Amino acid sequence: MNYVLKLIARNTLRHPLRTLLTVLGIVVAITAFGLLRTTVDAWYAGAEASSASRLVVRNKNSLTFPLPLYYGPKIRLIEGVESVSAAQWFAGIYIDKKNFFPQFAVDPHTYFALFPEFVIPPEQMKAFQLDRRGAIAGRKIVEKFGWKLGDQIPLIGTIYPGTWSFVLRGVYTGANSRTDETQFFLHWDNLNETLKKVAPDSANQVGIFLVGLKNAREAPLVAQRIDAQFRNSRAETLTETEKAFQLSFVAMTEAILLVIQAVSFLVIAIIMAVMANTMAMTARERRREYATLKALGFPVRFIAALIIGESLFIACAAGALGTWLIYPAAAYVGRRFGTIFPVFNVSDNTVIMALAATLLVGLVAAAGPALQASTVKVSEGFRAVG
Repeated sequence: MNYVLKLIARNTLRHPLRTLLTVLGIVVAITAFGLLRTTVDAWYAGAEASSASRLVVRNKNSLTFPLPLYYGPKIRLIEGVESVSAAQWFAGIYIDKKNFFPQFAVDPHTYFALFPEFVIPPEQMKAFQLDRRGAIAGRKIVEKFGWKLGDQIPLIGTIYPGTWSFVLRGVYTGANSRTDETQFFLHWDNLNETLKKVAPDSANQVGIFLVGLKNAREAPLVAQRIDAQFRNSRAETLTETEKAFQLSFVAMTEAILLVIQAVSFLVIAIIMAVMANTMAMTARERRREYATLKALGFPVRFIAALIIGESLFIACAAGALGTWLIYPAAAYVGRRFGTIFPVFNVSDNTVIMALAATLLVGLVAAAGPALQASTVKVSEGFRAVG
């Protein structure tokens, strides 16, 4: 067995430039495949990180239509509901439009109790709750913009005109790697007080209600009860699980996701064709050698093993390197586009798919040449090179 492995290793290095170029092609392809798959995973990260014990209540007509504030106490009284909070999309601009990050006006006393995955030091949470102009921001955007506790953060309103100034009172970190650390939270009361003065018709309204459940298994039933409570009202509700709410945003870009997934598999198909061409050239050049081995009595399976072994050696070595490079590449993309992809982590499934694709490339690329070399007659092998 050892001499077979040595022979495979020597065959691999007989054309070092060809082998090097093939390896580079596979490395680039596998790394690209991993990044594309990680991009798809990042799109679903919000849905995957959602809690089964939370519901989202929004206006039935559209998310752009608000809900009256007085719905909150009514929802709290519905059977199966443990807690209720509210949130309003703020959409301010920090210095430049390209500095996008999610901003929500929330109830400082009830909102974070629903999100234990947001880890905030108690003293920072208390400071936020006591300061109506206070704000809490995720670790990633704090690091990106170089903010410090106590800094004044101006936001130019788009939905709510004017320049709004907030004081950074807290920085939250994620309880795990799937937590979005790019959000920015301000006091809903502060926003509402201003709206009462400048736009009374928009005051005392929220974008969504967040509902904590006593039992996650009762989510469908509680959702039905909430919607039934406000049926035929001036603002009917649509209540869904947090995961379904997140997936509704993903559905808006489903065509893009399909294209990305198709491109990821196309990359593998292309490198498979390149690898197959390399192995076909190798087999043609060595037909006399294979004929000689047959003449000396070596079985067909030995010749096939040499070709398949060489193909797998090249593919697996390159694939392993390409898979390893996915991690630093993903880390760079995560830093560079952190606000677009708040969670950009390489999953175990992506690694498995990359390694499986590598193995498939090696096997498929060698199948044709191995079959051709195994079936060629000794006389034809000598004559073809001759």
